[in-house]
Parts: sequence; structure tokens; C-alpha cells
Amino acid sequence: MAELRAIAPRVPVVANLLRPLDVSASGMSVQRRRMEAIASNIANAETTSTAEGGPYRRRVVRLAPGANGSGVRVTGMEEDARPGAVVYDPGHPDADPNGYVRYPNVDVTAEMVDLMVTRRAYEANATVFQVAKAMLRRALDI
Repeated sequence: MAELRAIAPRVPVVANLLRPLDVSASGMSVQRRRMEAIASNIANAETTSTAEGGPYRRRVVRLAPGANGSGVRVTGMEEDARPGAVVYDPGHPDADPNGYVRYPNVDVTAEMVDLMVTRRAYEANATVFQVAKAMLRRALDI
């Protein structure tokens, strides 16, 4: 029993030492999900007809703080409700009786900018993870 009491105070210290790894790992996981959503948006930027009917809807990842302040987590994937462009193209197979086609609400330029920002955030989290891991290794050497 005395051994357990001697170990118990150290557990929060170890958890605090590992928190930077947890925070950066959650950040990398979130950024990966954002990259997947952006890739799907870019791939479907011209999809005017889906199985659900109508044009593809831009997907957006929703985030929330992690438990006990440990990073961030994905709460879901939602469709952007904004309408897409309507273009007159009577020869298009998805044109309405008046010749108009509703396109997805995806702006490829904005998606590319989001992809660059997301990639940089992923790289930053990966760098934090590597630095924290190196610091923990050095602490073990002491």
C-alpha cells in the first residue's frame, strides 16, 4: 500500500509531461480530417448531380475543444448551406427546363488556400510533437 501512495503523486506529473504530445497529436488528427474534406470538395467542384439529388454540397469539419483542455476534436462533418452558382447551359444534362444548371457551392481557389493553411497547421503540430518528444527523451537522460 505504501508503494501505491509513493507512485500516485507522480502520475499527474507524467500526464502533464505527456500533454504536449496529446495536444499536438489531436491537432494533427483534426488537420488530417480537414485535408480529407478539402480534397473531397475540390474533387467534386463540378459535380452537378449527386445520389441525394442536386449538386454536391461543400463539406466543412466542425471542431470543439478536447476534454480537460487537451487539444481539439472533430465533432462532425457538415454541409455548407450556401447555394452554388446558377449558370445558363441548356446543353448540360442536369439543366432545368429553363436551361439553368446549379453548380456546387465550392470555390476551388478558397479551398486551395484552406488546404495550404491546413497543411501548415499540420506541419506545425508535427514539429511540436517532435520537439516535445525530444525534450522528454532528454529528461529521461538526466
